Parts: sequence; structure tokens; C-alpha cells
Amino acid sequence: MPRLTRRECLRSTLALAAPSSASSRGIQLCEVFGPQDQQRLRLAKQMGMNHAILSAATALSRVPRGQYLDTLARIKEDFERQGMTIVGVESHPVPAEKIKLGLPGRDEEIENYCAAIEALGKVGIPMVCYNFMAGLGWYRTRVDVPERGGALTSEFSREEAERQGLTQWGLVGEEKIWENLEYFLKAIVPVAEKAGVKMALHPDDPPLSPLRGIGRILTSAANFRRVLKIAPSPVNGITFCQANFKLMGEDIEALAREWLAQKKIFFVHFRDVKGTREHFRETFHDNGPTNMVRMLEIYSRGGFEGPLRPDHAPTMEGEPNDRPGYAMQGKVFATGYIIGIMQALGLPYR
Repeated sequence: MPRLTRRECLRSTLALAAPSSASSRGIQLCEVFGPQDQQRLRLAKQMGMNHAILSAATALSRVPRGQYLDTLARIKEDFERQGMTIVGVESHPVPAEKIKLGLPGRDEEIENYCAAIEALGKVGIPMVCYNFMAGLGWYRTRVDVPERGGALTSEFSREEAERQGLTQWGLVGEEKIWENLEYFLKAIVPVAEKAGVKMALHPDDPPLSPLRGIGRILTSAANFRRVLKIAPSPVNGITFCQANFKLMGEDIEALAREWLAQKKIFFVHFRDVKGTREHFRETFHDNGPTNMVRMLEIYSRGGFEGPLRPDHAPTMEGEPNDRPGYAMQGKVFATGYIIGIMQALGLPYR
């Protein structure tokens, strides 16, 4: 293959980028932060980020519903003073475990949830990334597996999870979880529509069922299509956590194109894994089997202008492993990797 000059390479890249650059404002490159994550916010600004995803449940759980609006407004102002625009909330804006398990008290949690969505709409935070992983959140059986150069990453083994036995909730069937999700969506989606807040459902992590006796339902693209039909609405959509859809055995390139065309991808979690849903480990963003360059191109060419964040990254030298997947050095590496790809391809971001 003949070698190109630097000028020829630049001309080729600009030609490739032209259709996307002309028609798109660009992807919102972001990271998730708590209200007090001042050092992480400063690092994010130093990396070139201007957008943030807020972890809000702890802050809102400490105040009554009548104070949700003021609490969110103060947090939003704090972030804006540091040059960061909050473009979404992740992991539910308020506690929701009774909702997911269908326990007594879920209606009060739904009332809190509705009030939180109304407050988010009023302060201009336009998206909620939520999950419906009842009883257990994202789940790993190890968080200290050596990755490249001795970095530490997480691993899941179904065999090991089964050895850990049932949770305190015992056996919970998939149909019960479906009933609970439908009950939630019927209550929440009309409120979200009125508030102008998009609901972006995250897949189960890991995407298998049952997990320690609890049914999981967000384990296939077909089940996500079912969710979209339960509550047809412009605000009922998806957090496209590409590694989870890959573990489901889905063609993630085709799936991303399908849902981008339908404008159902509201948020992207960008990461990679090695293995199967039965046994996998997470990787550095540049060290897995997925064509990450191609995925970024698909999102951008498909017209995605929402938030994308580098999801779980290994813990690197010099940092404690007390926040597996969320240590900041790995996120710095991942963010630089993403920006490098986007600049090389001329893909717009902001």
C-alpha cells in the first residue's frame, strides 16, 4: 500500500468528516460525578470535558420532595461555576429498590420519582439514565483481576455467582420484574413527557437471568423492543451500554444503527469486555475485541448528539482500588483515546 503524505492524510480525513461535521453539533463527551467530586470535576475540565452526568440519588434522598428543585438548582449552579453543564442523571434520581422489587412503599417511591423528574425538567436537566436490576446492581465476582501491565479490572463468573447463593430476597421471577417495570413506566412516562425529560433504560449488567435467584429481564435487544412498546413515547428510550449488548450476543453495530434511526439512543456507555455473559472481564478501552473506532463513527454518522461517557476502566498504578471501574486515571486514558479517535476521523464532539 503506497504511503500518503501528511497533507494527503489530512485531506482524506477532512473529506471523510465533512458530512458529519456539517450536520451535527457533536457528541457530548462526559463523565459521571457526585455533587462533591471537586477533584474529579477539575480533572475532567483539564481533559477538555464540558458536560457532566450527575449522581443525584444520595443528595435527593436527604431532603423532602419539596426541596428537590432547590437542591438540584444549587448543584447545577455549582457545576456551571466550574464550566460543566449537567446533561443527565444516572442510577435513578431517587431511591427505587421498592419499585424494582414490587415491595410495599413503592407508590411513595414513585411519587418521589415523579417529583424528581418534574424538578429535573424545571432546572433543565434533560435525561435520566436508570436501570431495573432488582436486588443487585451491576455485579461482579472479582474486582482485582490483572489487566495490561498489572492494572486491576473486574470479572464476572456465573459459576462463582451461583456459589454465593440466593440474596435476602430469595427467588424472584422474571414475570414479576416485568410487572414491576410496566407499573413504573405507566406512572413515570407521562410525567417525563410533560417535564421534557428523557428516560434512558440501561441493560442488565451482566445480561443474564437469573442472577443469584433474581430474574433479569433487560438481557436482549428483543426485550428492549418490548419495553419501547409498553410505553410508546419520544421520552422512552435506551442507554446504549455497548459492552452489555455485546455480551448478549447482539450485533452491536447493526443494533446501534437501528435505534439511532429511531432516535431511541439517549445516552452511550462506551467500554469493552472479553468473554461471554457467563464469564467475562473488562478491558482497557483499546485492549478489547470491539472495533471502537467503528462504533464512534456509527454514533456520530448516525446523528447522535447526546452524552457519551467512557464507562468502566481499569484501576491503574498509584490509585487505590476502592472505586472499581471508576478510578480516575483509567478514565483519563479512556477519554484521551476517545478524543484521539474523534479528532483523527473529524467527528464533532463538544
